[in-house]
Amino acid sequence: MHLITFSPTRTSKQVGEAIVHGTGIKSVHESDLTLKADGEVEIPQTTLAVFAVPVYEGHVAPLALERIKGIRSKGAPAVAVVVYGNRAYEKALTDLDSFLSALGFKVIAGGTFVGEHSYSTSSSPIAVGRPDADDLEYARLFGEKLATKIRAAADLNHLYGVDVSKILRPRQPFFPLLRFLRKVMKLRKSGTPFPRSPHVNEELCTHCGYCAEHCPNGAIVKGDECNTIAEKCIRCCACVKGCPRKARTYDTPFAALLADCFKRQKENRIIL
Repeated sequence: MHLITFSPTRTSKQVGEAIVHGTGIKSVHESDLTLKADGEVEIPQTTLAVFAVPVYEGHVAPLALERIKGIRSKGAPAVAVVVYGNRAYEKALTDLDSFLSALGFKVIAGGTFVGEHSYSTSSSPIAVGRPDADDLEYARLFGEKLATKIRAAADLNHLYGVDVSKILRPRQPFFPLLRFLRKVMKLRKSGTPFPRSPHVNEELCTHCGYCAEHCPNGAIVKGDECNTIAEKCIRCCACVKGCPRKARTYDTPFAALLADCFKRQKENRIIL
C-alpha cells in the first residue's frame, strides 16, 4: 500500500491513516506532499494507492494536485478521498478521480469526509474537532471493506473501478444553504475586504520558526515570521492553528457565515 496525502492541518492525513489501518495491510509506504513533492514516482500495479487531500472552495487544493502529478502508474488500484469543512465538496471528488485516472490509476473506491474547517475559530466554530473518533472509525471500516473487495477479486482485471459521481451526497438543509448564498452575495456587493493572508501579533510572536517550517508553499520566511507573502499564501491556516503562541489569526467574514449556516454536521460517505 502507498498512502499519499496533502494535509496542512492534518485532517486529511488522519483520515488516510485510518483507512490504511483498516485494510490490515502491513507493508505501507507514505508520501506526505504537504511541504514538498516526491518527484517522479511509479507505483506498481500490485500496490493499492490511497490519496487523501483537502477541499478548498469546492475544489481539490490546487497545490495538492500540483504535487501529486509526478506520481504515476500503469493500472494500480487507487482510492480517492477528499476532506472538506462541512460546507460542500462540490466536484472535488470527481475532479480527483479524473486526475488520478489521467495519471494511470484505476479508482476502485472513493470517500468524502468532514474535517475541521481551516477558517474555524473559537468564535466561529466550523466542524470543530473533526475528524473525531466516530469519523476515524468510519474511515477504518472503509479500509476493512476495501480489503474485502480486493480479496474477493480473482485478479487485477476483476478488481473493478467505480463511478464516484454516484456517491451518496450528504444531507443539506435547503434554507441554511439559501441563507448562506444570500449573505455571500450581500457581502461581496458591500465591498468588504477579505484578508489575503493571516494577521500576526508582533508582541506575541517569538520567531520560533514553526510557521515558516510548516507553511506548505513557502509563504513565510524563517527570521521574518511577522510577514506573509500574500501571493504564496493558500489560506490553509496551518500557521494559525499550529502557532504555539497563538500569534497568528485569520479573520475572514466567511468564517462567521459558515459557522452560522452550516451548524448541522454532515455525514461521511463512501463508494466502492
